[in-house]
Amino acid sequence: MARMHSGAKGKAGSKKPIKNEKPLWVRYKSAEVELLIAKLAKEGKTSSQIGMILRNLYGIPDVKVMIGKSVTKLMEEKKLLPNIPEDLMALIKKSIMLRKHLEINKKDETAYRGLQLTESKIKRLVKYYKRTGKLEEGWKYDPEKIKLVIS
Repeated sequence: MARMHSGAKGKAGSKKPIKNEKPLWVRYKSAEVELLIAKLAKEGKTSSQIGMILRNLYGIPDVKVMIGKSVTKLMEEKKLLPNIPEDLMALIKKSIMLRKHLEINKKDETAYRGLQLTESKIKRLVKYYKRTGKLEEGWKYDPEKIKLVIS
């Protein structure tokens, strides 16, 4: 897939395994994995953090193969998803860091361009999430107000 703001093309990174069956060496049952996900979500971990913790600490290579649904779907069913989706939150944090950098380094044109591109991605994602119903219609991205919410 091509990159959004450059002429570069590229290929996706990792590939999923071809087999869609539970590995024999995993000692956890699907109910135990669901409980682990719920526990980690209540601790405030994001879905990608939960996936990495399950892979690195518990030896669970693929949650979707284990329980039949993704971490995000399970968190949604148990009503443990945060109000703002994870990818949007990461972009908002990036824009906050860029704004902080630009307060100190006012002549950094490259950082200013990066801020413009990041905020463009934020606006595009907000429009998508409003359309799909993951954000309420009245939600608005305001950099000054959102800084208080995230901090």
